[in-house]
Amino acid sequence: MTTTEAGQGTQPPVTTCYRHAKRETYVRCTRCDRYICPDCMREAPVGHQCVECVREGQKSVRQARTVFGARVTTNATPVVTYVLIALNVLLYAGELARPGLVDLLGNLGQGLVGPDGTHYLYDGGPLPGYEAVGVAHGEWYRLITSAFLHLLPTQGYFGLAHIALNLYCLWTLGRVAEEQLGKSRFLALYLLSALGGSVLVYLLAPDRSTIGASGAIFGLAAAHYLLTRRLHHDPLGGGRLIAFLLIWMVISAGITSWQGHLGGLLAGGAVGLALAFAPRRRRTAVQAAGAAAVLLVLVALVVLRTAQLTGGG
Repeated sequence: MTTTEAGQGTQPPVTTCYRHAKRETYVRCTRCDRYICPDCMREAPVGHQCVECVREGQKSVRQARTVFGARVTTNATPVVTYVLIALNVLLYAGELARPGLVDLLGNLGQGLVGPDGTHYLYDGGPLPGYEAVGVAHGEWYRLITSAFLHLLPTQGYFGLAHIALNLYCLWTLGRVAEEQLGKSRFLALYLLSALGGSVLVYLLAPDRSTIGASGAIFGLAAAHYLLTRRLHHDPLGGGRLIAFLLIWMVISAGITSWQGHLGGLLAGGAVGLALAFAPRRRRTAVQAAGAAAVLLVLVALVVLRTAQLTGGG
């Protein structure tokens, strides 16, 4: 130690936190060696680190993912599943308030609207004073919106059971699929399954009006079966579920849209194949390509069918 002329030792300089200049401290970050106060200290395997070094370190830590590409998180809320359920319930409330929504948003290939606004199924040709409506006449949105509508209590054989059963299946399958696939993959699977169901109805029964989320549910079931084959773990009994749905599709063909069920099953199965068995090194690219291919096929089928129905080809 040096001495002053008076023989007294000099005081070491006061060190302060690099973020809080008025706070005296003698603790350094073990990573960047800057001084840090108690508010800026974060425990590290050895000593303490500053806030910025901890943040940079977290960026370099590889995020754990499922075999299908979803981020692994604890206590994750299946947001997409709940939003889809909420949309179905919201539109059902809209139907109760305004039953005409089914005519406006249901999956109808081609039909007619009379001068009084009443909708009619297509009967072979336009009539004076009637307007042509439906997917074939530019209302493509019906292919998706119809999947969020359900029978009212006064309609059909099922009434409230229609929406209750579909939403129960969505709640059961959706939470599991969303956890394994992640939000974006799960949403793509659901919407493409719903679209697949509507497209097959449009191809085979364009003069029939259909509604319901059953096509999307059948698609989820098909994808769930494939995901469980990939994991070698099937807590929900995917094989038994598929068998039950196929039996139900056959025995209910006279009162439900078997075309919508089958279309959803095929589309969901095709997307599920890409999601479940994409190679790890190119997983995201293969999954996106598979979903895009299914979408392109469905769009092409709609274009071709529209040309047939409208005389455009």
